[in-house]
Amino acid sequence: MRLKQKGLADIADDPEAFEAFYRRHFEAVTRFLARRVGDPHAVADLTAEVFLAVFDSAHTYRPGKGSEIAWLYGVTRNTLLAERRRSARELRANSRIAGRRLLEGDDIARLEERIDAESPARRAMDAMAGLPENERALMELVAVDGLSPAEAAAALGIRQGTARVRLHRARRALQKIPGVLPPLIMEGQR
Repeated sequence: MRLKQKGLADIADDPEAFEAFYRRHFEAVTRFLARRVGDPHAVADLTAEVFLAVFDSAHTYRPGKGSEIAWLYGVTRNTLLAERRRSARELRANSRIAGRRLLEGDDIARLEERIDAESPARRAMDAMAGLPENERALMELVAVDGLSPAEAAAALGIRQGTARVRLHRARRALQKIPGVLPPLIMEGQR
């Protein structure tokens, strides 16, 4: 693939490399967002924002710090958090929800199917809501998104040892809630 040969940092100057990156990771980004957002319009808008952020920040990717997908999940998570902060400010200021761009019926149906398919992951994430933010974010990336603890650590910008400690704490806290999470999440290794 041309992107692998040139490197992620080159997508800003190479439309074909950017398109290849987009096609390779579009589904992963929409799945990630559909697990966390219940509105198809928001999923579509956030997906577009993620790839704009990728275009602008591809030069920051360092292969030695983690995989391409771990870096992309970090960008996606940061984009989602920034949008949530922006929305909260807007809601406080305007006491209303901002307008959304219109989607075609097929787009909405496809995103609704994606959101429905990700509902078990959203339920698992709801169960993790009581965890401290740093433990919850790590547990989501490992147990729900399927990253290895090392990749999740890279996505969050923390050390692998720190990630292991946080995962242990999170699993221990979740074990106190019987029947809440399936065994795969408790194991957390995919």
